[in-house]
Amino acid sequence: MVFLRRTMLLRYLLLSAMLALLLFISSFWLPQVGVRDCGSAWQPCFYRLTPEPPLVPGEWAEPVEATPLIQECPGQSFQAWRLLLYLKSSLADADDILLEPYLQSWDQLLNFMESLGTVVSLFSQKVKEKVVLIRQLSLKHSTEAHGKPDPPDHAGLQTPASFGLNNGAYRSVRSMMEVELKAGMVDFSRRTDSGCRTLLRLHRSLLWLKLMLEGLAEGPDADGRYKTPGELSRDAYNVALAPHHPWMLRQAAEFVFLALPDRQYFLQLVCVQSQREATPVLHIIIHALTQVHAQTQRILAEHDMLELP
Repeated sequence: MVFLRRTMLLRYLLLSAMLALLLFISSFWLPQVGVRDCGSAWQPCFYRLTPEPPLVPGEWAEPVEATPLIQECPGQSFQAWRLLLYLKSSLADADDILLEPYLQSWDQLLNFMESLGTVVSLFSQKVKEKVVLIRQLSLKHSTEAHGKPDPPDHAGLQTPASFGLNNGAYRSVRSMMEVELKAGMVDFSRRTDSGCRTLLRLHRSLLWLKLMLEGLAEGPDADGRYKTPGELSRDAYNVALAPHHPWMLRQAAEFVFLALPDRQYFLQLVCVQSQREATPVLHIIIHALTQVHAQTQRILAEHDMLELP
């Protein structure tokens, strides 16, 4: 018994050390640049953790196919219906991706990731930095082009409209690419802190989450066993992210997957109690994620940006 306790203690100490080292190393991946006049480096004052819904065409306002499957889930920050709304809003332009609802989709996905516990902060913190960076770049460009941003709202926060994402150069993925290529912000041979490079990293992470949800929607294997969320996350990671990550990060990710909650916890996040209830809900979300990912993939491929350093 004493030996087992010592073994478990050593494992926890090793996990803590690996995560601490990884977080230290990962802090060098993406320098924080952009407008910082009104906030701190880790959370600018214009970043809204609970953004207002975007103005969208009427046909997207109420996702009919999701009703009554996807409803408000009381008592939690992640709301599947809101994620679905933002994903569909980002597709309002037939051959483009609107950036503000796309980033608002990520706000909801971050709520989903952070609901899984602090161990997932290994991934969620880097995603959050990337979402903030694109908003910073948009606000910086809008400020340089038109002067000072809009005044804060009644809560003292800058509204999404002031990011310049609604009608500025960063309105969509295509418009962002156009302005950044013209300004020489994108380098195909070395790393630059551009919105295009940052979008590519978000794009890869979106594939990871989509593949993981696809696994959760699947039935049991021939022996009647369901894969655990940790196993599903590892499988998705090996496809979407591992080919682009260094060895140290891949090893630390293994510890994250081991610490993920059980399947029932994931089902509760989409406000269902059983696998039978979860499957149609997950299929609706996966379909929207697939559309957004495929559209973004096409645009990145057209500009040869799928392998930006």
